[in-house]
Amino acid sequence: MAPAPNPNFSATAVLARAGSIGLARLSAVALPHLAAAVLMMWTETDFGSRTCFLLSWAILNAFWITLLRRPALSGALSLTLVVVLVLLSRLKHDVVQMTANFVDLMVIDRDTASFLFTIFPDLRWSVIAAGLVTIPLMYALWWLDPFRIRRLPAAAFGLACLAALAGHALAWPDEDWRGYYDDGYLSKFARSGVTAAYDFVHYGFMESDAVVKERLNVPLLDSCHPAGRRPNIIMIHDESSFDIRAAEGVRVPAGYGSHFKSFDGKERTFLAESNGGPSWFTEYNVLAGLSSRSFGRFAYFVTRIASNRVERGLPLSLRRCGYQTVSLYPAFGGFMSARSFQTTTGIEHFYDAHDLGARDVEPDSFFYDKALKLMADHSPASPLFTFVYLAANHFPWETRFRPDLLPSWRPTGNRRVVDEYLRRQAISAEDYKAFLAGLKKRFPGQPFLIVRYGDHQPEFSPHLLDPGLDEAGIGKKLETYDPRYYATYYAIDAINFEPVKSPAMMDTIDGAYLPLVVQEAAGIPLDPSFAEQKQIMLRCKGVFYACGDGAEARRFNRLLIDAGLIRGL
Repeated sequence: MAPAPNPNFSATAVLARAGSIGLARLSAVALPHLAAAVLMMWTETDFGSRTCFLLSWAILNAFWITLLRRPALSGALSLTLVVVLVLLSRLKHDVVQMTANFVDLMVIDRDTASFLFTIFPDLRWSVIAAGLVTIPLMYALWWLDPFRIRRLPAAAFGLACLAALAGHALAWPDEDWRGYYDDGYLSKFARSGVTAAYDFVHYGFMESDAVVKERLNVPLLDSCHPAGRRPNIIMIHDESSFDIRAAEGVRVPAGYGSHFKSFDGKERTFLAESNGGPSWFTEYNVLAGLSSRSFGRFAYFVTRIASNRVERGLPLSLRRCGYQTVSLYPAFGGFMSARSFQTTTGIEHFYDAHDLGARDVEPDSFFYDKALKLMADHSPASPLFTFVYLAANHFPWETRFRPDLLPSWRPTGNRRVVDEYLRRQAISAEDYKAFLAGLKKRFPGQPFLIVRYGDHQPEFSPHLLDPGLDEAGIGKKLETYDPRYYATYYAIDAINFEPVKSPAMMDTIDGAYLPLVVQEAAGIPLDPSFAEQKQIMLRCKGVFYACGDGAEARRFNRLLIDAGLIRGL
């Protein structure tokens, strides 16, 4: 015998009930979905991204319905989460030129929250105000919602949509370069969630071999005893600087190029691992002496992940040789966990923008003057390592930075951003010359080794190097690490000191090898990990991560893990 039809779910009953509950209650159910549709059309640009948006929207609604059974409240909660994601994603793009990624949630930390509340002091009150408005609204929707949906069908529907989203994201993953576009907030976040979870399950945060036969000896704190006088070491992070003559047709001022030469008159090439923005990739390279590419899809968060986990690097090696270590940083220390990461690699005294009294973006001379003052306060009984992080040549180049500086500058006839870029490079070169003069005047007789490098090319460089390519073509070259897009410079200078000749001082090196070059040029004995890395450098001719299609880097990472220098990765 067939069961009697359920009157609650018959078409007539539903229509009758709809007429009785009124337009207001039906609107409470429908409006969040209409608002989501408008948001989708505004923020998503193609069929694939809109498909991901719809699947993500369905998953959110199914999740809340499974918990609450009320579709109106579930829709409102889902819409709230999506709107918050869009706002946070736009905020992140305004700050670091990249939209929100699921990994932001995986590695969320106190430094990041502190950084946001520092640069946006009203954000805390905005969050409180939003909560005070949202809670009564959600209670009203709970009361207005006329429908109750069973949990099991909602959960099944949500899982089906989740499976469809996972299949779509794995079959058509987002290209990394799309993260720099200010659109597609929900679809990119959802896709990144699938691919990040997949990669984390299969590889963890960092690539490494499962097992290696060799072992590294853990260096002792007092194991370094260099012969002869140790020079003070200064490493300078030259923001967005590269030899723009690599692009055809760019007019440069007379004398351009001398800034990229070393003490011996040579120009050397530094291969960074980022282009156009994330300076912290190179910060990881030159302090930890390792590759951000080992982190795969998690590379964008490399300093946050490495903080308190990667206890290996140039500052730690120098401290074992009796050096004091200092860092001057042009932003707030919570940005990308810079303070925590740098102290993990051995920086003893970290001075951020607040500590230094920096106001907005300061010229290079500001940080050089601060460095000279800190050096003067330092006891000459022990040598000093100073990491000077410059920022004046940071984007945007559409506006003129400090018009009062370099009044003798004349336009070179290039388009506006290129001309401003060249002007800032000229200011940097003049400030560096003044810094060298200050070292000689204030510290007569003291030996100094100065190593400078360009952390990455400016964001407009691909369009100069390949003006005929569209965004997709440029994106593919960036993904395949075309060296033309990643080549900057490194230069070695010295005062009252003769840099030690070494085969590590190659014409072209990957960024992760710069700590080796510094120690070799200074005559510092290498600890076992850097001695092993030197063998990789010589064997791979200055290539690190790409050597053996990543095999050398994976093996080396496992050696460091087994030695206890990398933990939790």
